[in-house]
Formats: sequence, C-alpha cells, structure tokens
Amino acid sequence: MAKVNIALDAELVVEVMVLAGIGNPRDAVEAVVRDYIARGHRTEARTTGRDEAERTGATIPPEPPQG
Repeated sequence: MAKVNIALDAELVVEVMVLAGIGNPRDAVEAVVRDYIARGHRTEARTTGRDEAERTGATIPPEPPQG
C-alpha cells in the first residue's frame, strides 16, 4: 500500500487521539480515516439496496426506527 505524508494541526490530532483513545497520532488519524470510509461503504450499501428494490418494483419492508 502506498504511503502519504501530510501535515495536520497538532490540536486536531490530539483531539482525535483523545476521542479515539489511541496513544499514537498516526494510528489515531488512520483509525478515523478508516472509520469514515467504512461508514461511507455502509451508507452506500444501505441506500443501494433500497434504491435497487424501488428500481425493480420489489416490495421492501419499512426500516426499523433509528434512535
């Protein structure tokens, strides 16, 4: 995997470290980026499934309440 070096504001990185509970700044930022990507994939999969049913005319059950 290719590596990229970037500069980030130290306060931002410390905030990420505290919120993630990770002591290494590189690992903390990597965890946040991976989580962001995973959330995007989950959202994509969830909306794609519902859109597919609408497109094909299939009946889809209502989603359970979120909260």
